[in-house]
Formats: sequence, C-alpha cells, structure tokens
Amino acid sequence: MRGAHRVAIWARMAVVAALVVGALMASPVGAATFVYVGNAESNEVYVLQLNQQNGDLTVLDKTAIPGIEKPGISTPMSVSPDRRVLYVGTRGEPKVAAGFAIDPSTGKLQYIASGPLADSLAYIAVDRTGRFLLGASYPGHRVTVNPIGAPGKVLPPQQVLENYPNAHSIFADASNRFVLVPTLGNDRINQFAFDATTGKLTPTASPAAETRPKAGPRHFVYHPGGKLVYVIGELDGAVYVFDYDAATGDLKQKQIVSALPTDFQGKPSAADLHITPNGKFLYGSERTTSTLAGFQVDAGKGTLTAIGSVPTEKQPRGFGIDPSGRYLLAVGQLSHGLSSYSIDQSSGKLTKLKEYPMGKNPNWVEIIDLP
Repeated sequence: MRGAHRVAIWARMAVVAALVVGALMASPVGAATFVYVGNAESNEVYVLQLNQQNGDLTVLDKTAIPGIEKPGISTPMSVSPDRRVLYVGTRGEPKVAAGFAIDPSTGKLQYIASGPLADSLAYIAVDRTGRFLLGASYPGHRVTVNPIGAPGKVLPPQQVLENYPNAHSIFADASNRFVLVPTLGNDRINQFAFDATTGKLTPTASPAAETRPKAGPRHFVYHPGGKLVYVIGELDGAVYVFDYDAATGDLKQKQIVSALPTDFQGKPSAADLHITPNGKFLYGSERTTSTLAGFQVDAGKGTLTAIGSVPTEKQPRGFGIDPSGRYLLAVGQLSHGLSSYSIDQSSGKLTKLKEYPMGKNPNWVEIIDLP
C-alpha cells in the first residue's frame, strides 16, 4: 500500500508540474509587452498589449491628449528611460508635449501635464538621463532642448538652435555624450556634443556628415553595437550606412543601398527606420509604394544586404519593432489601421499576421516591456 500511495503522490505531483509548465509556456513570464500608437487627427493614443506567444494585439485603452484645440499632422512620441512616462508631442495648436504616467501593471496612461514647445516638432526624444526632451523642428528649421521637471512635466525650452533646415529626427547615443540630427533640407547629419548635466548641445569639431545631394536624410538608428549609424533618405529612398566613432561623435559613410521595390516608379517618399535589438535586421518604410523594405546586417562590417519589400498599410509613416525582435507593427496614415508581422529569426523576412483598426491618422508607434 505504501508503494501504491507513493506512486499516487508522484502522479499527482507530475500532473501539477505539467499544469505549471503549461501555464508558463502559455503566457509570458514577468514582463508584458505594451504598444502605444499616436493618432494625430483623432488626437488620441491607443494602448494595446502584444501577446508574445502569437503576436496578437488587444486594445486596452484610448487616451485623449488634453487641451488640444487643433490636431496636427503627426504625434511624435518618446518613452522615458525608466519606462514610467510617455511623452507625446503635438504639431497642431497649442504646440505642447504632454506627459503621461505609464501604469507598470496595466500599461495604461494617466495624464500628468503639458509643457510648451518652441515649434512644431517632427521628432522628440528623451535623453538617457530622462531629464531633457530633445526636439527637431521640420517647418521651423530648429533643434530644441526642453528640461523635464518632476513628475514628468515638460518645462519651457532652454535652448533653441536656428538654421537647421527641415530638421527631422534627433536622438542621443548610448553614452549620452553625443546627439545626431538629420536635416532633410541640406542633406546633412548634424553632430552635437551633449552635456547631460546642463542639457546643452554644442556642434562638434566636425559638425556634420553628408549624404548624396537631394537625398533628404530623415530618420536614423544607432546599431546596438554602438559603432554604426543607419540613416534613411526620404527623397532618394536609400539607406546610408555610417561608421560611428563613439569617442568623437563623428560619422563616416561606408555604404548606400536602395530601400525601394525593384520595380519602383515615381517619386520616393521614405519615412521611418528601425533595427532589431540584436542588430541582425534593419527595416525601412516607403510611403509612395506603401511598402516595408528589409535588410540583413553583416555581423562584422554592419553593411546591408536587401531582403526585399513587402506591402503594408497605406502611407506608412511610422512603425516599431518589439523588444524581443520577433514582431514588427506598422501603421498607415491613410488606411487608419495597423498591420502586424512576424520576423523570421534566420532570414529577417516578414510574414503578415493580422490587421487592426486604429484612430484617424496613426503615425507613430512605441513598444515597451513592463515592468
């Protein structure tokens, strides 16, 4: 009887263990993945949760941006380094950056406050300390810095740099010592030293790198390894590969590759650019053809080999890649929807999963893991 009793106990334990393992495999352990989509014309941010097991998305909430009298053409967004605050810029009236507290358990947003911006900003980015909001103004030809007060309130601008034609994006490098700003109007990627104590930007000794004439450098990404930068040209539909000197903030061009479909005809209008967290694959969006271009990244040199283009939402101004590097989410300004894709971990090829309705003019995507 004792032997039979032990067998019964072990059998029950095995069943319990199997149930626990099954539960762990069916749902993510620890972190949950949340997605924020900025919708300019409907003046709201969609909050969604991404299922890491199958890529499904669930809309959790829709949060309005308070105090906006006239919506703008886009809603640039940036998440604080500690993932506690989402900042949303408005390009309508008034021109402000709204701070939203991120609930660490649900991912939902709670409005904190808004602060004034110096101009209509096409791009905003929080520095690595979380104390400053960096901005690039396309219509104002400006580069700006706003201090951030507690808890997450954007204060009036403390620095406004003039004569940066059609500045289109801005971001600090991993060391937070240097900041890059592509200016579409003069085909340059401007290089700044950044004082993280004061928030002051100063042009470096060699203040800019250049693309081809009429390339229109727009968005860029740093390679996770810290030694490369990729820039997409809006007007020529090409991706520029630069070696990056993290000690000086200087760029040196090494490759140009097309992000246009092979049968492309017309006027290019490339937009956004993102790289997978492991640095293996790079993707860019092109609005004339409404496609996503993929590239394999050489592990040694960082140069690109085209994977090919796939159709996506109409006029894909923005997209994002989740922190696991397994899913890509693209939104369409004219389709008012989102398409999700799985990323093949060997080839980088995109496979479309599902389509989801969004608000009016979705144009920006931020994806984070919490807690």
